[in-house]
Amino acid sequence: MSADDTFLEQFEATTWPLEQWHHRQHIKVAYMYLCRYPLGTASIRIREKIKAFNAAKQVPDGLSMGYHETMTQAWLQLVHFSLCEYGPAESADAFYESNPQLSQKKTLRFFYTRERFMTLEGKNEFLSPDVTPLPQSKKQFKPTG
Repeated sequence: MSADDTFLEQFEATTWPLEQWHHRQHIKVAYMYLCRYPLGTASIRIREKIKAFNAAKQVPDGLSMGYHETMTQAWLQLVHFSLCEYGPAESADAFYESNPQLSQKKTLRFFYTRERFMTLEGKNEFLSPDVTPLPQSKKQFKPTG
């Protein structure tokens, strides 16, 4: 079993340590789901699994903590764009390292104003960006999963 498979299995089983659940791991999960499933399926799966992980770890849910739909889906779209444009890597860590545009947590500020992003509406449902649209690739990526 690869390190990616082990990590994803631990995440989905909610045994991955909460103190090691950071931005990098969110991007890795998005990448692994997109490598395995079409974008629509990956979108549903990442929502369900992060919510389950948070519930199992008793992560408080509030405007600035817990699951945030707009944040999750915007990042998933950015990972998808990067995957379409630059292709997969030998591992999720290698993909993360070779796509530094995905490493800055504050990147979404280029797409959203704080007023739009930090709302209950944005937390509970995906809101389109109000600064500039998320990029769309003309290239396709076919999951292998």
